[in-house]
Amino acid sequence: MDTLYIVMPAYNEEENIMGVVEQWYPKLKGKSENSRLVIADKGSKDRTHEILLSLKERFPQLEVLENDNQYHGPKVIALYEYAIKQGADYIFQTDSDGQTNPEEFDAFWEARNDYAGIFGNRTVRGDGKDRAFVEKVVCFLLKLYFGVRVPDANAPFRLMEAKTVEKYLYKMPKDYNLPNIMLVTYYAHNKEKMVFKEISFKPRTAGINSLNIPKIIKIGWKALGDFYRLKKEMD
Repeated sequence: MDTLYIVMPAYNEEENIMGVVEQWYPKLKGKSENSRLVIADKGSKDRTHEILLSLKERFPQLEVLENDNQYHGPKVIALYEYAIKQGADYIFQTDSDGQTNPEEFDAFWEARNDYAGIFGNRTVRGDGKDRAFVEKVVCFLLKLYFGVRVPDANAPFRLMEAKTVEKYLYKMPKDYNLPNIMLVTYYAHNKEKMVFKEISFKPRTAGINSLNIPKIIKIGWKALGDFYRLKKEMD
């Protein structure tokens, strides 16, 4: 049986984290006994970490990765690296804020043998028009810089072959803020076998999003320089 690592970054999600674990953990059923749900949490100022540690007693295949960086991107990179080193066949990444639907995972899993990467496409977004606009800008920049066309570059709902992730993960610095965007770009640019599937994306019901629009703009401005450098390395 294939080994699946479901990986999630977490930051100040005490109101969401228990429900998220309870909803996603059953997706390990029927997979290799080495499969894991791994959540990276370090730097939370609420009870997120405490709750996660307590949940390990109920969920033996839950692991808590104590990554030193509190930011989303570096946590995602650390999670991918951890899954690869632990021998995962497939890595599924989502977020710990409860905005994605576990019931939509099964269709991705059933198609895993046909693609190196299956990526969510949030055609309807519950997190506001501002974020939808930011995503459109990102996709435009990817077309401009890298010549790739993707409908949703940063959706936190993606199932990928671990060996394909490994091909591209180490091309990015460990503190890179936008690893999911660049992974999609590498996949598309190098013509990996990939597909986008429509997913739902719910509004937050609890917790506070750590990325507001000013922070997104700041990260985006830095990303322009990163895109230029990474494109030169591709050529």
